[in-house]
Amino acid sequence: MSAGIGWALLVVLASALQTARFVLQKILAGSGLSTGGATFSRFLFGAPIATAAALALVLGTGVSVPELTPRFWGFVLAGGAGQVFATFLTVALFQLRNFAVGVAFTKTETVQVALFSALILGEAVSGLGWVAILMGFAGVLLMSRPPQGGRWLGRSALYGVLAGAGFAIAAIGYRGATVELEPLPFVLRAMIALAAATCSQSLGMALYLRFFEPGELTRVLRAWRRTVWVGITGVGGSAGWFCAFALQNAAYVRAFGQIEMIFTLMASVLFFNERLHRREGLGIALVVLSLLLLVLGARG
Repeated sequence: MSAGIGWALLVVLASALQTARFVLQKILAGSGLSTGGATFSRFLFGAPIATAAALALVLGTGVSVPELTPRFWGFVLAGGAGQVFATFLTVALFQLRNFAVGVAFTKTETVQVALFSALILGEAVSGLGWVAILMGFAGVLLMSRPPQGGRWLGRSALYGVLAGAGFAIAAIGYRGATVELEPLPFVLRAMIALAAATCSQSLGMALYLRFFEPGELTRVLRAWRRTVWVGITGVGGSAGWFCAFALQNAAYVRAFGQIEMIFTLMASVLFFNERLHRREGLGIALVVLSLLLLVLGARG
């Protein structure tokens, strides 16, 4: 797949799978598992799938894998920690606000990714790209406003902004890790980085639960018939994100990922019977227009 608009198609797939994962995690968070347990389920079953896929690609292609440098591991561990932190806060958000609003607050990440990408990776965003990012952000804000005119500020807003920062760090870390593996084919770079990230996340979360939430590991394993689907949808979505990061600037990838908000609103109505409002229709229109501008900006 060439870079062209291939990265955008990968983002659409990743966003759809990520929405499915968030639906499952919200259900799990309300079925006896703690926030940490629901978060851990996303990595526990994803790690072996990602590792097996990476090994199959390496053996199947016969490509010689370069040394995994300290810089590669630095990007992977930073990205993995940022993602765990952000996922933990996102699951916690579901208990404070409705499903669509909870995810919407995390979308402050788009502006943060653009800034971090320029500062850390030296990958600048074009003028048209910035217009698209800000337009999409405005659309997300319209969709995230409390339905009854409630407070903008508060614990949910703080959680959302911090989760957005965590996702931004994850995006930069994963983009950096895939770049470190050049000139391998983009799929191979993506899957090696994904396997390294999910394995480190699984180990870190297991240790956290063992020491800070005794008994939660057992509860997650006992609920495997439900939690395994979180892992499958999670690793499928992550594979799409990692492949997109291997092809395109992290700022464009995560900004285009705002399409997830449209999927989230659909899930909000279909699975949780949450009513949509007129302003959310305007927000969707702004997000869709921003996606079109992003593709043009990425080509510029």
